[in-house]
Amino acid sequence: MIRLTQSSNSVGASPSLSSGPRVVRIFALVILLSGAALYESAHVSAITASEVWVHLRTGTWMLDNHAIPRTGLFSQYSNLAWHDSTWAFDLILGLGYRLFGLRALPILLMLLKAGLALVTFRLARSAGADFWRAIALSALAQYIIAAIFPLPYVVSMLFFAVEVRWLLASRRSGSMKRLYWLPVLFLVWANVHAHFLSGLVMLGIYVVSLFIEQGLRSAGTKFLSADIVPLPIARVSLIAGASLLAAVLTPYGFRLLAASFDTLYNDAAFQFFTEMSALHFRRPQEYLLMLLVMSAFLALGRRRSLAVFELLMLLAVTALAFRVQRDLWLAVLLAIAVVGQGFAASPADDSKQDGGVPAWEWGSVAGAMAALLIVAALRLPDQDALTATIRRDYPVKACDYILANKLPPPLFNTYPWGSFLIWYSPQYPVVVDSRVELYGDKILTESFDIVGGKERLEEHPIVARAGTLLLERNSSMARALVNLPGLKAQYRLVYSDDLASVFVPQAAGSKP
Repeated sequence: MIRLTQSSNSVGASPSLSSGPRVVRIFALVILLSGAALYESAHVSAITASEVWVHLRTGTWMLDNHAIPRTGLFSQYSNLAWHDSTWAFDLILGLGYRLFGLRALPILLMLLKAGLALVTFRLARSAGADFWRAIALSALAQYIIAAIFPLPYVVSMLFFAVEVRWLLASRRSGSMKRLYWLPVLFLVWANVHAHFLSGLVMLGIYVVSLFIEQGLRSAGTKFLSADIVPLPIARVSLIAGASLLAAVLTPYGFRLLAASFDTLYNDAAFQFFTEMSALHFRRPQEYLLMLLVMSAFLALGRRRSLAVFELLMLLAVTALAFRVQRDLWLAVLLAIAVVGQGFAASPADDSKQDGGVPAWEWGSVAGAMAALLIVAALRLPDQDALTATIRRDYPVKACDYILANKLPPPLFNTYPWGSFLIWYSPQYPVVVDSRVELYGDKILTESFDIVGGKERLEEHPIVARAGTLLLERNSSMARALVNLPGLKAQYRLVYSDDLASVFVPQAAGSKP
């Protein structure tokens, strides 16, 4: 393994840095940290995320009303309680929209992608792993979890990575300094996204592992890892308790805990959403994830000693990632940290070094990245171009027709377009959208069963009371309304384009 050693000609250089010209390292870091963001600036995938629109509408509503949402806004179930676990993210997104218009979406995604690149590099490098190995691990992590959007779960990725880094660093150094920041981390995290629960679970496993390791040491066992420095369990437990308390300091208090769990894992989601299914191993990313996780277990095995926390966490996130493909990023982030630590070039105290890169190099990298991202943001399509892109992907023309002709409410819509309709035509409250925590299993299941043909359309109350039906043109439900004589006699097609079809009941009168 090639390493840069300190000599009289390299005063101030870190002995753990890889060899090679410094400019090459700076260039590699700039490409690593800004590559995904620059790709987004060229392709503008941010506006293709259907869920982003409900966050954008909620954020602008909060700015207009100076209040936190507590009921089912923009929904036909406005009487239901709604605990918005992403209210802080929504507010920031709304502010961004006020400043930059639709450009706020790709700009935010560019920043999130750059942040993800940074935390994955720091995770892989913090334990003293070779610089170029850390570059490779970060690039691999970004490739595996490449399909990200400007949504609050990406912030959870960043916070989870920070927590992993702090916890592992405390075990190597025996220092409690970073652990004292955990309550602050959870105070912010709980107001941004529901996956703060994963962070709390990890912190709980951390405390349990300390008790297990203390018991094993008391029993005189010799197989515990020598790299782990014992920490005072009482103080760590107090920090964990303070973190739990900080996590309920939200506008919704303790009720957010149950609502957040329902947001992440509910029966309807497991039944209808592909992202909640197990890995199918039909994409290269899934095989790379398997190899990465195997490498993490190998790295633990190379120690020839027991690291309780790392082993328990790796088992937990692996089981979750392979069962719920949406959460594979949990395994990716922990795995690169364990691999970086297990295959480190030399032991390192990351409290004394900044990821193996001198401060002046980080300054050069930050300056170059800032310049690139600013230029990329300035070159983003303007408001009109982004609006034209939206018209290609969403039923803008159909919504314009409904609004222009004042078709009768209430509206029946299918799940995929619910969030966009909240943004574009809030005058027509939706039947269902991406807020699974609001609707619950019963309403979601009914909606999918109706669209899937498991229930008679004309007999179900959701459809029977609808004054207007907005459907995907090629959906089975739209085809049934056009082709089946019994349904055709009850519903009339009043508008159709390449994306959408609009129906009204025959009793609604003549065509507008």
